Amino acid sequence: MIRTFQHYDLRDRNTFRMKVYCRTFIEYDSEDDLQELVPALLPSPVEHIGGSSNSIGQRGDYRGLSPENDIGGGSDSIGNMAPLKHIGGGSNPIRNTARLKHIGGGSNLLFTGDFPGTVLHSAIRHIEVISDSDDEVLVRVGAGVEFDKLCEWAAGRSLWGPENLSHIPGEAGAAAVQNIGAYGVEAKDIIKEVRAFDLVSRRFLTFSVEECNYGYRDSFFKSPEGKDRYIITGIVFAFRRNGSPILEYGNLRETLLSRCPCPTPSDVRETIISIRRTKLPEVGEVGSAGSFFKNPVVSREVFGNVVRISGRDEASVPHYPVPGPGGEPWVKIPAAWLIDQCGWKGAVRGGAGVWPSQPLVIINASGEASPEEILALEECIRMSVSDRFGIVLSPEVEHIQ
Repeated sequence: MIRTFQHYDLRDRNTFRMKVYCRTFIEYDSEDDLQELVPALLPSPVEHIGGSSNSIGQRGDYRGLSPENDIGGGSDSIGNMAPLKHIGGGSNPIRNTARLKHIGGGSNLLFTGDFPGTVLHSAIRHIEVISDSDDEVLVRVGAGVEFDKLCEWAAGRSLWGPENLSHIPGEAGAAAVQNIGAYGVEAKDIIKEVRAFDLVSRRFLTFSVEECNYGYRDSFFKSPEGKDRYIITGIVFAFRRNGSPILEYGNLRETLLSRCPCPTPSDVRETIISIRRTKLPEVGEVGSAGSFFKNPVVSREVFGNVVRISGRDEASVPHYPVPGPGGEPWVKIPAAWLIDQCGWKGAVRGGAGVWPSQPLVIINASGEASPEEILALEECIRMSVSDRFGIVLSPEVEHIQ
């Protein structure tokens, strides 16, 4: 079914908890609903959100429609629609008619101003086992399933795979677009295939994990070829019965094994949640989009400059070796460390602030922060890190204009 709401307050649909309006909010709960919606929506530009966890709205109300995929909704006639954007998938060939993007969960979005179109949310919420062998269990998941609910579901059945990604806000559709990651695991490590609706051919397609072309917080669905073209409706995940914990990140091994010598997926999940709660704000209590910036990957020469500028020895500057261009050894530096070195931890500027326990997180400190205040703080942090270390931070949060 399809439900339609006029002049809809999106405060509860974006994890920054900023008061941003859309002219119309549409909620759909099946692929059939989506096929019914698309012909009416395409003549004018669409924004598909999906829980709104990483989005920020800037400069007031969103003037368009906002279809939300809530597989299990109600209905109204759609009428004449303003530009549409689908948060969580999408591509260039249709940008002149219906900018569509799919996020899912609203956790990685930053609305940067009034969007001249429609916000569409996908909330297809089924979880079903489609194959169960001695070890591998394939699970088909609707794009609107809260990703942490999937982690809970898997851990409760002693299935290995998503436990290190526990407590990340947002929905499964957004996870497939963003390639979310934490504690040494990324979404691509457990994704088998992605099902999406192609707005150009008007048909459903299935992408293998290889075709999704995943990278660090990146995927084909964020590329010029894929952006604003595809609406993700479902993902097949591959979980394991006979897995083992991945504990190489930070002090996870020490923290977990000290109390659980033979940890289960539930043990890992509980430990991850406990650690995240000590570092990060609870989305339901303090508005944020989680990690705001990507960790920069730099050459050994640039890293050497960071070491020199910081006045430390190399061992005391946190870094991780990664392959660079041509397979040469490069270095990933935690953005949080760079931001902290510039004195931003706990800083507040107007209604926006930096989380005291994790400088990688920008928050709605006052509860009434405007998009302009979030963006201004972002720019101050970027300039500060650039001026001191010569490194320009890139946002992990997607800016929706």
